[in-house]
Amino acid sequence: MKISILFCFGVLSGLIGLGQNTIGLLNNNGGSTDGYVLFSPITSTSTYLINKCGEKVHEWNSSNKRPALSCHLMEDGSLMRSGKLNNPNFNEGGNGGVIEQFDWDGNLIWSFELSDSNVVQHHDFKVLPNGNVLLIAWDRYTNAQALAAGKDTNYSNSFLWSEKILEIKPIGLDSGEVVWEWKLWDHLIQELDSTKPNFGDVTEHPERVNINYFPGQPSSMDWIHLNSIDYHPGTDQILVSSHTLNEIWIIDHSTNILEAASSAGGNAGKGGDLLYRWGNPQSYQRGGPINKVFYGQHHATWIPNGFPDAGKILVFNNGLNRTGNYSSIDMIDPPIDSLNRYSISAQTSFLPTDLQCRYTDPTPSSFYSSNISGVYPLSNGSFLVTSGASGTFFELNDKEEITWKYINPVAQSGILSQGDQPSNNEVFRSEFYPTSYPGLTGKDLSSKGPIELNASSNESCSILSNLSIALPDRTLFEVYPNPTSNWVTLQSSISDYWLRVTDWMGTTLLYQQGPRKVNLAPYPDGVYLFTLQFENGTQTATLVVKQ
Repeated sequence: MKISILFCFGVLSGLIGLGQNTIGLLNNNGGSTDGYVLFSPITSTSTYLINKCGEKVHEWNSSNKRPALSCHLMEDGSLMRSGKLNNPNFNEGGNGGVIEQFDWDGNLIWSFELSDSNVVQHHDFKVLPNGNVLLIAWDRYTNAQALAAGKDTNYSNSFLWSEKILEIKPIGLDSGEVVWEWKLWDHLIQELDSTKPNFGDVTEHPERVNINYFPGQPSSMDWIHLNSIDYHPGTDQILVSSHTLNEIWIIDHSTNILEAASSAGGNAGKGGDLLYRWGNPQSYQRGGPINKVFYGQHHATWIPNGFPDAGKILVFNNGLNRTGNYSSIDMIDPPIDSLNRYSISAQTSFLPTDLQCRYTDPTPSSFYSSNISGVYPLSNGSFLVTSGASGTFFELNDKEEITWKYINPVAQSGILSQGDQPSNNEVFRSEFYPTSYPGLTGKDLSSKGPIELNASSNESCSILSNLSIALPDRTLFEVYPNPTSNWVTLQSSISDYWLRVTDWMGTTLLYQQGPRKVNLAPYPDGVYLFTLQFENGTQTATLVVKQ
């Protein structure tokens, strides 16, 4: 017993040092996936690539343009990012106006602006396999145009913002050609005025968007607010997320521009009408409030082939205005036929009837980001989660255990010092790249040190790992994850033991026979002593950090 406790004291200094971290690396367990994380702090003009020890390995600077909002590392090692031009005609969060590409050395090699009085790029973009760029743009119409399209005459704003998607073929250093376009304005329906265009029964046309359905604030012009876009190369379809309508849409990209403006053509034969929508069937009058599942969601993305749950759709469900104020990582499995079509029966909503909730925190309100945020699937079944409002990234394994955690140390006031309490350090979304990613081949990925000032020693990166305790009969007893934010798992072939958990002052919090999980969430951050007692009288102890 004394030997075990002395060993614990030997590593305590490193563990406590990490437990006091407020920014940068907070957790890097042995189960974390090796690779690199890319992110652009919303209040900064810099984009960072860090390793899993929370150390900067590369940085790009984008002059005076803040992100708007996503960024991607290309297979040639260049950075593609969207930038904010401060268009005065579009004052909602996420407005941008320019897509920029920088080589690894930071040289601007391509730029494309889409920003005027009637249209502006915003939020997200997707680089296609052919090198073209799919981007989301707000599409502004006057009040008179909206009323002429069947908008409720009570609508009194000067403008109404719709959405469109453009495919841009890069040309030269600062130009691009629009080679494909989809406009929501071509796929509306309304049932208020039979003398106006788009008149019809909303319930009978789930493939069209009701211009008069808007659960947001009446004073808002931002009617749809798309906040993410993804592309499926196998089906040639596009996936977008509507924040205000609380649903995701799938659109056929196999159409030409004329077909995309109609209800015929393309692989599915439906032109640019919606092939699929899910999350809030109230929007097409085939459900009520009880059927609403998404709450201001972000980052709808297909899980790639070769990954667990390939083909399913992964969503960061923010939980905005959901009872209890909590976020969740959700997944749906849309039924799709051999012709890549999604069927829907008369008077019912699109299937499935429910989602697969992959993660909520054991204390739900502890994981909540009211806006921005995202989730990426990893090839081993884990997820990289961005809780954007707090600038927090964490890796979640298939056992719902947090194996890596990092807090963005770049705030509106500048780069923070270790020990500062982070605020205004939002990140729209972080992205993960495995060590085998082509864009990293041959690049200098040596550590440039932590981003934060007055950083603590990086020795903690190797110290933090799952604990394997070798018992006298050589049986291994694993305790993980360590550190933890809530649950600790005890795994062994031995079931006959007692566990005592005490805090740093020696107060017993738990004394129980054979537990396999212990929840530290109700207790404050700190160091806890787990003492194992066995039938033959042997005892061993280990320290677990709660943070």
